[in-house]
Amino acid sequence: MAATTPMAGASCPLSRSPTQRRGLSRQTFLPLSSSFSKILHLDSSSSSNSFHSLSLALTRGTRGGTAAATKMSMEAGVGVMGTKLGMMSYFEPEGTVVPVTVVGFREGNIVTQVKTAATDGYDAVQVGYRRVRDRKLTRPELGHLSKAGAIPMRHLQEFRLQSIEGFEPGQRLVIEEIFKEGDIVDVSGTTIGKGFQGGIKRHNFRRGPMTHGSKSHRALGSIGAGTTPGRVYKGKKMPGRMGGTKRKIRKLKIVKIDNELRIVMIKGALPGKPGNLLRITPAKIVGKNIPKS
Repeated sequence: MAATTPMAGASCPLSRSPTQRRGLSRQTFLPLSSSFSKILHLDSSSSSNSFHSLSLALTRGTRGGTAAATKMSMEAGVGVMGTKLGMMSYFEPEGTVVPVTVVGFREGNIVTQVKTAATDGYDAVQVGYRRVRDRKLTRPELGHLSKAGAIPMRHLQEFRLQSIEGFEPGQRLVIEEIFKEGDIVDVSGTTIGKGFQGGIKRHNFRRGPMTHGSKSHRALGSIGAGTTPGRVYKGKKMPGRMGGTKRKIRKLKIVKIDNELRIVMIKGALPGKPGNLLRITPAKIVGKNIPKS
């Protein structure tokens, strides 16, 4: 029996390249290949610039063949880091009782690095907080802090700003100069971890009957149909790990600033337990302190 040969001009499916078998066209890789070739074929004198350009190219995605850089969240102003101490009741001069969270400040809130668009691709201020022993940090971390003339600190966070004028490495941020009583702030931190919890505690589900022969009390119940769709939809609320996630509480009011005790009282509850690290920044108000676009 004669073997069948493919017709002239027709391509055999098995002879296709892996890229073609995945359904990707050659035109998809042309913009990326051209951009990478321009970056990699630089002279050796600009090795640092080529590494920076390559890192920027790797963080970009393609939309319709054109590269689109990922945007970072911009703050309304420089902020500080603090430690949650607990909650209490504060009596205003008129006699109104206000529930407040007391935030203390350890040694720190020092500018460790000022990033510019020319060197890093964006404008930001890096701030360190909470002094620790030298042996608690690695040598690269100690070298980074010593370059700025700062003390060894545990936490480093960035605040991306529209303008970085007036900031320099080693500068101490004064709480009283950044915030005033009555200011509106955004506070973010890590919530209290609850471990693995069921649907009632995690998603506020209702339980089943406890009497009259019911055998479904706190069970989850049905999670989907059988034949159609024959699977569980993504995002279905089910038991799982609860808490221990980053949470931001927006537009909270600063009730009291005590310079002697170095504490700030903020109205309402803040994420985490006492001793938790908090990030306090001026509240974002579109059109007022941040641009609309």
